[in-house]
Order: sequence, then C-alpha cells, then structure tokens
Amino acid sequence: MALAKKLINDPNDAETEFIDGLMETYPSLQYLDGYPNVKVVFRKDVYPGPPYDKVAIISGGGSGHEPAHAGFVGEGMLTAAICGDVFASPTVEAILAGIRAVTGPMGCLLIVKNYTGDRLNFGSAAEQAKSEGYKVESVIVADDCAIPPPLEMVGRRGLAGTILVHKVAGAAAAAGLSLADVAAEARYASENVGTMGVALKACTLPGRVLTDRLGASKMELGLGIHGEPGGLVTDIQPSETVVSHLLNQILSKETNYLPISRGERVVLMVNGLGGTPLMELMIAAGKAVPQLMVDYGLAVDRVYTGSFMTSLDMEGLSISIMKADPSILQRLDAETKAPYWPVGVSGNRLAAKIPAPIPPSPSAKIVEAQSQPLELTEQGQLLELAIVAAANALINLKDTLNEWDSEVGDGDCGSTMHKGATAVLEDMKNYPLNDAAETVGEIGSTIGKSMGGTSGIIYSILCKAACTQLKTSSHSAITSKQWAEALAAGIAAISRYGGAKAGYRTLLDALIPALSSLEERLKLGDDPATAFLTSSGAALDGAELTKKMRAKAGRTLYVSQDTQLSIPDPGAYATASWYRAAALAINNKYKNQ
Repeated sequence: MALAKKLINDPNDAETEFIDGLMETYPSLQYLDGYPNVKVVFRKDVYPGPPYDKVAIISGGGSGHEPAHAGFVGEGMLTAAICGDVFASPTVEAILAGIRAVTGPMGCLLIVKNYTGDRLNFGSAAEQAKSEGYKVESVIVADDCAIPPPLEMVGRRGLAGTILVHKVAGAAAAAGLSLADVAAEARYASENVGTMGVALKACTLPGRVLTDRLGASKMELGLGIHGEPGGLVTDIQPSETVVSHLLNQILSKETNYLPISRGERVVLMVNGLGGTPLMELMIAAGKAVPQLMVDYGLAVDRVYTGSFMTSLDMEGLSISIMKADPSILQRLDAETKAPYWPVGVSGNRLAAKIPAPIPPSPSAKIVEAQSQPLELTEQGQLLELAIVAAANALINLKDTLNEWDSEVGDGDCGSTMHKGATAVLEDMKNYPLNDAAETVGEIGSTIGKSMGGTSGIIYSILCKAACTQLKTSSHSAITSKQWAEALAAGIAAISRYGGAKAGYRTLLDALIPALSSLEERLKLGDDPATAFLTSSGAALDGAELTKKMRAKAGRTLYVSQDTQLSIPDPGAYATASWYRAAALAINNKYKNQ
C-alpha cells in the first residue's frame, strides 16, 4: 500500500506549518508561542494590550478542517481559535491559554462542536477559567441531521453549521452585547441550523496509507467530518438526486431536527469537504435553491458556497440550512474581517508575525506568592484526613478496578485512578488546606495533569466547578450546606460537558444519590459527619445499581448487555469508594473528639 500523496514536510508538523502560512498570508492574525501543545490563533489587535472590551468568541477543535477554525478569526467573528492535532481535540492547556489571552471583563463565549473530547476539554478549561475569575459561557453545536432518534444518546455531531453560529455570535459580540445576550443569540442560532453530508471518497491523514473503502462506484451519506463511516453506502447518484436526499433528511418532519414550515425564510450553506472542485459545489447550490423554493415552499435569503469546514482531502460536500429571521440575517450581514468568511472585508496589512508570550496562569501566581505553611485549622485538618483516606482507597482498589474494566472497557480504570491518587498525595504538601476552595481547585489541577483519558478530564471538571461554587462563600469556614452546593455544581458541570445523566452507568450514578441523601439528611438536622456518612452509603448503593443498567455513554456502550450486568461500573464504584473512605475518616475524627 502506498502513502497518500501530500504536499507536506514532516506529517507531525503539518498543523504548525499551516499556522505559519496563515500568519504570513493574514498578518492581522497572531499566534501564541507554545508549540506543540499550545496552538492558538487570535486577533492581533486584542492581545497583547489592554484587556479586550467586548465579549471574546472562542472556538476550535482538531486540525484538518481548514479553513475552520483559524480562518474565521477576525473582527466580527472569532476572537481566537484553538487548534488541536489532526482530528483531535485541543488540549486543556491550549484552551486555557486562549481564554487567558483574549478574555477581558466582558467574558468569553466558547462555541464547541458536539464531540466528547471537545466537550470535555473545553469544559475542563471553562471550569478552570471560572475558578480563576473569568466569566465563561459555552454553547454546544449539534447540527447533524444524519443521526436517527434511537441513536441520539451518542449525540448529534457538530458539523459545518457551526460556522454560521460563529458568525452570529461574533457579530453580536462586536455590537457590544453582554455575555448572556451573546450566548443566547449563539444558542438560538445553533438550535435553528441543520446539516448533512455526502462523500465520494474518504479522507487520508498526513503520513498514512492511501485507502478507499468506497471504491469507484459508491458514495456515503450521513458521514461526519473525521473520516468516520456514514449511515448509508449507495451507488453514486446525480448531484440533483443527492441534494434532494440531503434536504429531505435535514427538513424531515419525522425527526423534526429543524422545525421549519412552508413560507419561512432560510439561509443555505453548501460546504466542500476538502477535495471537491468549486464547480461541483456550485452545481449543488444551483440545484438546492429551486428545490427549497418549489418542494418545501421556503424563501432562500442567503447562499454561501465554498469550503468552510473540511475533512482534509475528502471528496464530498455538506448542506446546511438555517432559519433566517431578521435578527439572524442582521448578524450574518454584519461586517467582518475574518479572512475566510465569504463576504469578509480585508483588514490592513500589518507587521510580519512575531510570537506573543503565553499568559501565565493566575493560580500559578497565587502559589508563588504563598508564604510558609500555617498551622492547620480544624477544617484544614478534616480536609487533609479526607483527602488521604480517599486517595488510599483508590490506590488499594487498583487491581479490582482494572479487572472489572478489562471486561467492560479498556482495562486501565484502576491504573488511572491509582496514578491520580498517588499524584494528589504527592502534591498535597503544597495545597493551601486552610482554604477549602483553593484546595479543591488544586486537586483538580493535579488530576488534570496526572490522570489520562476521560476520567482525568471528568474529575478535573468536577473539582473546578466545585471550586468555583465554594469561592462564592465570603467565609473561610465552609458549611456542610455549602459543600453540598459545591457537589451539586460539580455534578451539573459533568453532565453539561460530558452529556451523561443518571442511569447512564457512569460515576454520576454514585454521585447523584450521594447528593440527594446528603441534602435530605442535612434538612432533617443530622450533624454534618453523620449526614456525610449516610450519603456515602447511598453512593455505594448507587454504584451497585449500575449492575442493572445498560450503558448509554463511554466504551461500555459497545459491550454486550450480559457482560455489563455482571459487574458494577468501575468508574461509579471507584467514586463511591473514595467518597465512602473520606466520610469514614471524617466521622471517626468527630467520634474521637
């Protein structure tokens, strides 16, 4: 098998060399000097300099979708784009660097495509930024109309309609709206756009072997933007027939993904996937407009045709339809200097590229400024006991968790938890234990750096969200009610960014019962230690109940139901175990006083 033909140098440098060329072509853009983990493109007029005085619009994702996302950075559109490796979510470190660089007192809006890695990494960065004092809102774009309703638990993907959401949000921010109002407009836009794609040939990653799973006479309908298979492989059809199928799926009354009725107005985007000639895109646009008008009774107010969100060299296209009310059209028509928006305005050519420094983490400054450790308060002592007990519980469970996870996952749950727990014990000597909020935040940072995979991101989000909630207290001593509120905030953040809920067979099936029990016992007047201990029993019961659940998230989703029902979810059991250990340690401390 031959390697795919590519005009590149080292495949590992393709993303950074793309950014180099983008800077040379559009000197109004800038990048952070942080390769390879930090690949951030932003507006040169925003950073370095005085704090930005409008809402910053930040998006991003894996590379390979060019010109998305870096090509849509510019006044009136994105303030910054975070670029990951090819088809891989950008790191939390890179996202945080972007937030810190361009976010001023008005805050920032993160526009995230609905993929697990993007949601978790952007979510973790958002919670970290909030704990540092930044105002952050997020909008998830899920415009894929190819996922049938029975499979919606895996989530509709974010596709080319995301670019239209970028434009709406960017124009709203440029108009000086508040963060809440900008987020509301972006969310409205994301709820009123639908997309579906077709490919004649799958993409080939830089440095990989040339493949063609479709052959010479087949095409694939309903595929995503990462080369993943679509929903239907069929014989190649004429462009008009393909366009008809895509429009029928997007505007289907059966799924009602895009609730548009006859007589309404729409915007059409015909998007090339990377290897499609402009001629073919224009042919599709020319067939789509009359079909929308005659077959669906819709008025087409704007047509955007070109390559906006590609999939490397994939041969194919996608069609996006957005409801076009006056407010949407006003935002789409607003001036922008983003270089790849089809009606963008070119800015003045500025000086050649010069890397800007990565802004330091505010939390790093806090740690540097700390004096010698103070004598621990009673709360600090309890926090220390709880952390040590929780970490040791996970360390002791390593082999059991790995054994269970080898049956329903990838076999490393115990090792991952062991790594995180060991790192927490090592870093604990530097935690400001008398400050509960900062300590919880630092635990999140430790976990984020030491634990790999989804578990590390999820626990980091839990801690960062809890930290932000605890910081709302004006007193150094945190009450039991405030601890419950912090746990609730962490659970809400995990569900928001990860998409899981109660009954999905995840760690939430331990945490949610624990929270319910804790809130109930506190209302009944139990002392905090007793309430905490009782709630830990609810956590264990919840973990045990996962034996009766069919997974709706994570790798276990693909394991047979018989196997799932033979053991509890390893992540839920791990969570219940450290929670129980912490509760016992605190309860024993109270009994011995």
